[in-house]
Order: sequence, then C-alpha cells, then structure tokens
Amino acid sequence: MNDKIVMPVWTFGLFIVIMNTTMFNVSLPSIIHDIDVSAALGSWIISSYSIGYALSTVIYSRLSDVLQIRRLIAVGLIILGLASVFGIFASTFETLLFARIVQSAGAGAMAGLGLVLASRYIPYERRGRAIAMISSGSAMAFGLGPIVGGIISEYFGWNGLFAVTCLVLLLLPILLRLLPKEQPKPFRFDVIGAILTVVNAVALLTAVTQRSALWLVIGLVSIAAHAWHLKRAKESFINSELLVKPAYRKLLVVGFCTLMLNLGNLFLMPLALANLYGQSPLKIGFIIAPGALLSAFLARYVGRWIDRYGNVRFLVLGHIVLAVVLIVFRAELSASWAVILIGYLCFSPAMSATIASLNNETSRILPTKLIGSGMGFMQLVQFFGGSFSVAVCGLLLELQAKHTLVLAYKHVYGVLIGVCICSLCVLLWYADSARRLSSASSAAETAK
Repeated sequence: MNDKIVMPVWTFGLFIVIMNTTMFNVSLPSIIHDIDVSAALGSWIISSYSIGYALSTVIYSRLSDVLQIRRLIAVGLIILGLASVFGIFASTFETLLFARIVQSAGAGAMAGLGLVLASRYIPYERRGRAIAMISSGSAMAFGLGPIVGGIISEYFGWNGLFAVTCLVLLLLPILLRLLPKEQPKPFRFDVIGAILTVVNAVALLTAVTQRSALWLVIGLVSIAAHAWHLKRAKESFINSELLVKPAYRKLLVVGFCTLMLNLGNLFLMPLALANLYGQSPLKIGFIIAPGALLSAFLARYVGRWIDRYGNVRFLVLGHIVLAVVLIVFRAELSASWAVILIGYLCFSPAMSATIASLNNETSRILPTKLIGSGMGFMQLVQFFGGSFSVAVCGLLLELQAKHTLVLAYKHVYGVLIGVCICSLCVLLWYADSARRLSSASSAAETAK
C-alpha cells in the first residue's frame, strides 16, 4: 500500500466526516426555527449523529478483524453518501433525523478503519506520521466546521450542509483502487456482544446528554449483562483479552480524559466568545480556525518527531502544554477574546500531537489480531469521554446560574485542569510500568 497517497486521501474523507458534526452545530438554531420543533427535540439532530457515529466506529473496527477493509469502506461511504443525498431534500424533523442517523451508520467507517489501516499496513517507524496526519484532519475539521457551516447556512440554507458530505462518494473509487486486497478470513461475529455494546453506549450517552436517571439504570444493568456475556462467550465483540492488559487499560483512561479536555474546551470557547464578547457564530469560527490550521500544518513535523523521539515523550509534553493553556484560560479568560485565539494556537497542535501519540502507542502495544477491536474500543472510549465532558460542562454552567459568567467559566476550566492532571498522573504511571517491565525483560535476557 502506498501510504503517501492513501493517507492524505483518507484524511480528507475523515475531515469531511467530522466536519459534518461541527457544521450542524452552528446551524441548529436555524434548523429548529425552520422545521418548528423545540430545542430539546432539535438537539437530537446533533446527538443522534454523535451516538451513531461512535457506535459505527467501533463496529467497523471490530469487523475489520474478519472482513476486508475495502468492502467495509465501500459499504460505509455508500451509506453516508446516499443518506447525504437524501438529506438535501429533507424538510421535516422526521426525514432530517432519519438522514442524520443513517449518515452516522456510514460515517464511522472513516474514523474506525483509518487507524486500523495505519496500524496494520504502515511500518511502526513511519506510523506516527500517518496517525498524526489523521489527527490533524480531525483538528482542522473541528476548527473549520463552524466557518463552513455558517457560510453555507447563511447563503444556501442548512440543506446545503448535506451536499458537502456527498463529496465522500468521489473518494470511494480512489480508495478502492489504492487499498490493499486482503485475504478472506473465517467469519465469526458476536452479534449478542455487538447489541450489548450498542445498548451500553446508547444508554450511558443518553443518560449523560439527557441527564436521565432511568437511562443510567438501564446502562448499568446492560453493562452487568455485558460483563456476564464476556465471561461466557468464546469470542466476544469487545475482545476480553484487551481488558486484562494493564497497559491498555491505562491508555483507555488517558484517552477518555484527553477527549474530555478537547471537546470540553471546544464547548466552552464558543460560549465564552458569544456570551462574554458578543461574537457571532461566523466570527467565532474565524477565531478558532487559526489553531486548527496550525495543527494541520504542523502534522507532518509532529509525526516525524513522534517516530523519532517516541510516543510517551509527546504524550507527557502534550499534557503539560494542555494544562498550561487551561490554566491561562481560567486566569485570563475575561481579559480579551485574543486570549482564546492565542491559547487555541497552542492547545490545538498539542491536542493533535497527544491524540496521535496515544493512538500510535496503543497500536504499538496491541498484537496484530487485536488491532481492529483494540483501536475501535479505544475510539469508543475517547468519544464517550468527549460526550461526557460536554454534558458535564453544560450541567456545571447551569448549576452556577447565580454566579457571574466569568466565575462560572473559571470553575468549569478548573475542573478540566483537574482532569488534565489526573490524566498526566495515569500517563506517568503507564510510563513507569513500561520502564519496569522493560528492565525486567532485559534482566531476564541477561540471566539467560
């Protein structure tokens, strides 16, 4: 596989898929007004895509252990493309929600299979560059999505947002020509485990986003049922071999916390810019975009540095930069909107480097047979961390209605700083455990 061609094409596709989330965020008020639904009901246009995207990501990743990536990406992009064509003509809440749910069923192919492809077919000494490129595409989508969404909604209407996602259909013949042809494998798929995984994620994400005790109980009961199933199943959807690896469990915690920081900050910055400085959605996008563009520009260099100096060093360095930026935001958020502009110029590249290093390190410690399930489950945990963060940040702001906005934002950023410190502690624990294991292995080899 020629990764110098495949990975840029794949990154562009992932950029479109992720931008499909952020474009609709800024257009939601217009959509709610046009289709005449409540804000609570309209929020499902965003959350339904997010939940479906997370679930389809882990499903495509797990299926890559038994099915060809070429076949899976073809199915995913066709579903996403056709749903986007349908969405162009959607005019009611029901048709719009249907289009978004079906979109999410195909969108997970780009995110889930991209890391599997890089982990399986790119040598470890070059893998950091490829994963950094994927991370930069995600960062740029988060930054440019509000700008693109604002422009399209203003001049073409929100239905035009679906036209952007239709571009993935143009990528399909290119990818099918470039992707390696894999040998067929024995097909064993844990349907019950997949259903339980869907129920776990949907119930917990719904409990968080809707703040529902009933859904929380359903989620906890489904997790208990899933744990019982894992003990009985010979080959489960969430591979039980992953969960007994201490190193992998530590990286899962770091992944959860990292996406909490990323999406929590991306949730707070637009609110602060709008509420403290009266910035419009389009201006907010232009303030956030430079950080995303810088992250994309630095991706090729960051990838090389990761390959040269190692994942753990960049994970630690990234956490330190993230902590410093969050501390500055907490202290100086009310000084000027330029604080957010300059801070995100540091935050976005650090976040991209951290996620790239984390995913690369995860691929390094996983055996080949567990890469699909391991990378997919990691992304599901990361996404849940991001969704959990947005819900918690929103709840914390709501509970501080009696405080000034500046003080409320400072308190929430204080929570994110605590999350960053906890993640750094787990990361240092991981590094120390890896160092001890390496020393023990070296001593054992010397004794022989």
